[in-house]
Amino acid sequence: MSHLPRIGIVTVSDRASRGEYEDRGGPAIQAWLAEVLACAWEPVPRVIADEQPLIESTLRELCDHERCCLVVTTGGTGPARRDVTPEATIAVCDKVLPGFGELMRQVSLTKVPTAILSRQLAGTRGGSLIINLPGQPKAIGECLEAVFPAVPYCIDLLEGPYLTTREERLKAFRPGQKPPATHR
Repeated sequence: MSHLPRIGIVTVSDRASRGEYEDRGGPAIQAWLAEVLACAWEPVPRVIADEQPLIESTLRELCDHERCCLVVTTGGTGPARRDVTPEATIAVCDKVLPGFGELMRQVSLTKVPTAILSRQLAGTRGGSLIINLPGQPKAIGECLEAVFPAVPYCIDLLEGPYLTTREERLKAFRPGQKPPATHR
């Protein structure tokens, strides 16, 4: 296994997992991270169906066996019957971090009124941070822009690898440093 920080990228979509629909969410996450992270890292991608037991087992695999310091999901966060990503995430997490979902919804509400229907959240499992994002590539970028300044420090607190960002693009906040400018 590589010594590079590993980041799980999980697309939760029935149609994409069956090959009926092009996965745009996972590649959007990977491209955003490649643009923002200054350190070398290794993506660990998965495309899976909207099935709670499968989502749970995938999250456990990425955190416990693949040793991903960060797992970012896309899809399955709406109110539809098959949208169960938050339930699966809560089931595998040691701690839920409500501020992530609150901030993501706040940012999304400035763009679309339907953001109140979104159920994104984040939590920790062992030494991993799991973040649920919406399914649309544009919303993925907006939500990551909002919460990512806190992600490297959260991973520090979980005793994970030291993630660095391209500061001209996005400055990670760590205590003792001047807080980043608000991204709008």
